[in-house]
Amino acid sequence: MAEEQKNIDWGKVKEFAGLMMNDLGAAMQGALTYIGDRLGIFKTLAGAGAVTSVELAERTGLNERYLREWLGAMTAAKYISYDPSTSRYSMSPENAMILANEESPFYMGGFMQMVVPEVGMAPKLLESFRTGKGLAQSEYPPEVFEAIERGSAPMYRHQLIRKWMPAMPQVVERLNAGGTALDVGCGSGRAVIALATAYPKARIFGYDAHPGSVERARANAKAAGVADRVTFDVVDCTRLPAEQFDFIATFDVVHDSVDPGGLLKSIRNALKSDGSYLMVEVNVSNRPEDNINPMGRMMYSASTLYCMTVSLAHGGAGIGALMGEPKARELAATAGFSSFQRLPVKDAFSVLYEIRR
Repeated sequence: MAEEQKNIDWGKVKEFAGLMMNDLGAAMQGALTYIGDRLGIFKTLAGAGAVTSVELAERTGLNERYLREWLGAMTAAKYISYDPSTSRYSMSPENAMILANEESPFYMGGFMQMVVPEVGMAPKLLESFRTGKGLAQSEYPPEVFEAIERGSAPMYRHQLIRKWMPAMPQVVERLNAGGTALDVGCGSGRAVIALATAYPKARIFGYDAHPGSVERARANAKAAGVADRVTFDVVDCTRLPAEQFDFIATFDVVHDSVDPGGLLKSIRNALKSDGSYLMVEVNVSNRPEDNINPMGRMMYSASTLYCMTVSLAHGGAGIGALMGEPKARELAATAGFSSFQRLPVKDAFSVLYEIRR
């Protein structure tokens, strides 16, 4: 050991120790951001102006001592600001766009909610690392799917209709004229609801293999007032009906599907001859050296904790969230699609491929 230490660069050791401390702090703070989101503390702070811990306790009805410690953590992380001369804490309007404003395109409450239930699956994954098997969706608590819904909501609210659909004018024209559209792996139905609202003449369908998500989708459609114009069903999407749809979309679905090849073949078969398939995936590379950044760190972690393992649970491909464009092209070509183009849409989180028969 002493001989090995002669070759150690202690400056690099200290540098990495600092990085590790930052990451461990971020991991533990994730639990506190979860609490801040679930208890509405971020939203209260955003609307309160500058407050003391006592005043925040009065506004929230929560325990002051716990809030004071929580506020210290958020101050240390620079989520909020602290004025030592007045002992008051405040949140900037810019940070509120991410932490508290659910109408903001940058809102990340769903991801904050996702931290605890997904990290809580780590003990079960110990065995998966040994056996190579996965964890089925049924093993995850319902809160995971609520968090996924909240995390994707800004995408459907601000991007899908305003920016993404206009990049496919022929699809917009078809739906405006009363065409048919299908969201494969529809989850809680937010994309279907957005499409039905934007294109009232169209017939919009949402299929998912997860019964709990379909149930949530039906409830969401009813609340949105579009239940009479949409259809949600529990369906094995590798066996879709032939030539039924003008437009089919998958939103972050292919990378965690059990049989991505079979899924794309089924989608191709379900499209009308002049139909379009929109594959939305995470805007990352398939090369680890390109993902040495915050996005890469988050997505490799999320993929291990959920995306990859739910595919492997059923003996699936286990592609994982960072499949990149080369894999998307390979899957499309193998499924028999003749046209593949990356749409000219700039988005920090998502990449869009329009694929045609």
